[in-house]
Amino acid sequence: MKEVYGNKVNKNKLIEAVKYSLQHGERILNLEEKFCYENPKYTSTSEKVIKTRALLNKCVSTKITYLFGDEKEVLDGDIISKWLIIDENLKVKLNEIEVMKYVKFLSEKYDTMGAKRSFKTSLGKVVEVDGGIYGWKINYGDESKAILKSIQQGEVIEREPIYFQRAARKGPNDIGDTYVEVNITRQRLWFYKNGRIIAQGPVVTGNPNRGNATVVGTYMLNYKQKDTTLKGPGYEAKVTYWMPFYGNIGIHDASWRHAFGGNIYKSNGSHGCVNVPLNLAKTIFENIEKGTPIICYEE
Repeated sequence: MKEVYGNKVNKNKLIEAVKYSLQHGERILNLEEKFCYENPKYTSTSEKVIKTRALLNKCVSTKITYLFGDEKEVLDGDIISKWLIIDENLKVKLNEIEVMKYVKFLSEKYDTMGAKRSFKTSLGKVVEVDGGIYGWKINYGDESKAILKSIQQGEVIEREPIYFQRAARKGPNDIGDTYVEVNITRQRLWFYKNGRIIAQGPVVTGNPNRGNATVVGTYMLNYKQKDTTLKGPGYEAKVTYWMPFYGNIGIHDASWRHAFGGNIYKSNGSHGCVNVPLNLAKTIFENIEKGTPIICYEE
């Protein structure tokens, strides 16, 4: 775009031109000839303009194609052009707030952490499992920084966003076919690996009548540890197999119990953990990996 000279008058130059005309008896004053108008600070051939134009073109040439399983989201010049700010000195800035809003849009559309899931139980019933901390979660800060860097470099790339937390797979069923299922109502547990039942059996969950009900929701195994002592307000227990999935809540053996299942949990339940027989705990421990989904629900 060519520069516009316009008709903004330079007051000081106009005064001098008027004085000169009066002193010399000139009846006509041509403001253009006397250079009374303000000239543009920059023209289309100014070095600063050329550099700024090149930078803007580089920014809007950026194209990031986000991959979300079978779905895609494209960030290109049509969107980026609305984020560019040019000050009076032709310095280009990116509106970082708008960048973060875009990341928030991706997060709200594709994140699944803590989402409500329709889950088909081992008994064939479909239940709604709400809450928990399992699922996909985009890293707001890191992804915003990555976008800014890509725009500055004019990148054309395909990639996933940077995640704070990942799930087993993309799509509606992000749990996959390897998981632990805990039916609190039935007091039973199933452990699937690659779609096959590895172990199952009765459990004792948290005592709801003492405010220690086992958390409901979809979680994931934080880590696993052998031969440890669990401690809490008013209790200390040695266990052989410890598999936490939410703070100090986890799956473990309970050598002090002689029975599992039924309604034991309502009168003699745990402090929130999922107590299982030793052999069941051993089988799960030997086959489970960090990050495995753990679904706890009530019918």
